[in-house]
Order: sequence, then structure tokens, then C-alpha cells
Amino acid sequence: MRTSARLPLLCSCLPLILLTAAEHVYSGFNPRAYEKRSVSCKAVRRDQGDAVVDISLTYVDINPNASKTLIMVHGWPGLWSSWAYQIQEFKVVCVSVVCRGCSDELLQDDYHLIIPDLRGFGESGHPGDVKSSGTLFDMVGDLTCILEDAGVEKAVCVGHDWGSSVCYEAARSRPDVFEGVVGGVVPYIPFVGNFTPISYLVPLLPRLTYQLFFDKQTPQAVEELNHDIRRTLRSTLRMKTSPPPDDFLKSKDSFLDAWKEYEEIPPVPFLDKDEEDYFVESYEKSGFDNTLQFYTDENRYASWKFAHDQGNFTISQPDPVADWAVASKLLKSADYLDNLTTKMIQGSHWVHLEHADLFNTEMKKWLEEYFPATAPAISDHANPEKTLHEEL
Repeated sequence: MRTSARLPLLCSCLPLILLTAAEHVYSGFNPRAYEKRSVSCKAVRRDQGDAVVDISLTYVDINPNASKTLIMVHGWPGLWSSWAYQIQEFKVVCVSVVCRGCSDELLQDDYHLIIPDLRGFGESGHPGDVKSSGTLFDMVGDLTCILEDAGVEKAVCVGHDWGSSVCYEAARSRPDVFEGVVGGVVPYIPFVGNFTPISYLVPLLPRLTYQLFFDKQTPQAVEELNHDIRRTLRSTLRMKTSPPPDDFLKSKDSFLDAWKEYEEIPPVPFLDKDEEDYFVESYEKSGFDNTLQFYTDENRYASWKFAHDQGNFTISQPDPVADWAVASKLLKSADYLDNLTTKMIQGSHWVHLEHADLFNTEMKKWLEEYFPATAPAISDHANPEKTLHEEL
């Protein structure tokens, strides 16, 4: 078991953060330049007597020859492309010296990146039962299926929002495959004690009220979200310097009602026009129909019961948590994480997009300590010339 020093808090000063946000530079990321792969995976449809069905899952596979793999898992409403800044940071960009006897000082380390669209998102399929066939352990099975298709035996799981929860469950239930976790924004929430419905948490955390809408009125929520997909995405993908209205997320009967006074919602502040268009086009293909699986009590209860019945709540891998320090203390997350590193970044929910440089810097330092990349070997039989190589 690895050991590491615990760093419970790292604060950045707010003026620096605001300056960074005000001078936000777009990534220049072109999601259309990346080819997607698809794999057929088994899934359970619980509203039809636990029928086993096939679903197609899509993912982007970058630099498959690298020795260390990162699988990046988005949240809601996310897509694989929401990892744009991390893809550009950790994909291979190396000047390769490929001749015998030549200097290899320009050869850089790199990581194998696998970035899926979760079931129900983008071009990835879904069993069709959003209420009870989208548990955390279902999605861990999906990730394992994708890794098998990509020929990967072990990976570090990098998550944001609900993607963090998926990664924590992956490390808890499949430590033979997932050797580490980076969890952005959401801390590890161990499934100890009794199951807690969302309705019990809303009085303490009023900004979770929208989850009652998603859970209790799922068809109506889907209809509202699908009515104007660009407006839905713009309402959600905000940052500290371009925030939503104060009442956003506080209604149990509407997700977008707080924006009703706005004829047009400003563009997503951390995506350029083409990236935003790609988001909209992707959601127009399948809508939000099967994306609300994270919020239903049926899926949440099944996720709790699966872990609770196993009785193993400890994750032994090192995990940096990027936010929610108070929540993680209340939940006693550290009690179940033997090798926890916590880094605090002041910002909004979309910290890996809003403050990508800070997020990437902390992630890179942590990876270099626990899971360093290994530069590919130089061939003894290579043509004696220097080759500039960049892989998307």
C-alpha cells in the first residue's frame, strides 16, 4: 500500500483567482478532430425483469502506446469534450528523436487518455430505463468494458462532478483495475449508515432542490431540458465571474425557472463558439432523456445497497479532492481514504474548465508522484532522422 503525506488544505488567494477568470483564454480545442471508437457492452434493464441488453458506448482513445492510462469521466451535463483542457495538457506532444545514437533529450513523457461519453450521453447508448438502470456500479461496468476494448488492464480514474462519484465507486469495487482516483469538486461519499433520499438533504442544502424535480418529475424535467438545449446548457455551464441567478437550482418544479427574466442567456464563458455548438449538437442527438439517472432515488438506492451490502467503504488509493472541504469533513471522507491528498481551488463548479491551469498543475504533480508516465522507447532500428510527432 502506498503512503503519502496528507495535505488537508491548499488555498489560493481570491484576487488571483478572479484575475485568472477575468482573463480566461479559450482552449482552442477542436472536438471534431478526434475520432470516436465504439464498443458493445452488456447492461441490465431493471424495469424489464433485469433483462440483459447490449448498449453501444463511445469513447476517444489518445496515445494508446503510453504506459500509464488516465480514463476521464464527465458529470452532468457533461460530455467527453468537457475534458478539453486536460486532454491538451496530458496528450502526447513530443519531439521524438528516433535514430540510433541520437540525443533523446527532447522526448517527453506522456499518458494514454481514454475519454468516454457515459451511458445516455452524446452518442453512447442506454438500456432505456433512466429511473433504475443507471447506477454507479452500472457505470463502473461500462468503464471496465471500455478499458477491456482498449486493451488496458489498469487505469487512473479522473472524474468531475458525478464522474468523481463513478471513479470513487470504481476504485472501491474494482481496485484490481482502477489504481488511483482524481476527484474534482465532489468528495468521496461513503455508503455507510442508512440510505438518505435527496428530500432529506434539501432543507440543509437548498441548492439541491432541483434534484427533487429531476427525481420526482423525470419526464417533465426531460421535456423542459430538451425544449431549448442551448439555453439549458448555458444556464448550467456558468463560472464565478458569470454566475447564474441567485434562485437557480432552488425550485422543485422547474430547472430553468430562475432564468425566465433573461430573454437570452449569455454564452458558456469557458467554451468558444465552436465548442459550445458541439455540445449542443451532441445533446440534440439523444437529448437529456437518459442523463438524469444520477438523480433518481431508485438508482441512488441501488448504488447505496450494492456498496452497503459489500461492507467495504475504504479506498486505499491516493485521491486528491478538488473542492467541498467542509462537506468532506462532515462526511468524514478522509476516514475512508487511506492516502488522501486534498487541494483547494477557489472557483465555481466547473473548476477544471474555469481554472484549468491550476487544476492541471495539481493533477500533474500528484500523477508524477504516484503514477509517473514513462517515455516510449527509442527504436534501435529507426531511420536516422529526427521526426516531429504530434498525436491528437
